[in-house]
Amino acid sequence: MQDIVSIIATLKRPKLLMQAARVGAADYKRKNLKRIFGTGDLPGHGQALVWLMDIEAQMNEQRQSGAAWYSPSRHIEVMVALLGEMRLMRADRA
Repeated sequence: MQDIVSIIATLKRPKLLMQAARVGAADYKRKNLKRIFGTGDLPGHGQALVWLMDIEAQMNEQRQSGAAWYSPSRHIEVMVALLGEMRLMRADRA
């Protein structure tokens, strides 16, 4: 079974989405997770990554199906958090 970092590294998403997420991840702040998760308590990096992967997968399905409620800016926000949490987790492990 692949670990979460390997799964994130192999995601196939539109180039523009990933470029925007990489730029945003450079200034990532964990406090933004409160807005994404709708909670005041912040989970650990591993749990946050699992939740973010689930949210992102749902958003990607919306994008691919052309759903009217799909929000590109929200998708970028989730991808920024996903990449930012991955970087923080790697830094904590090092």
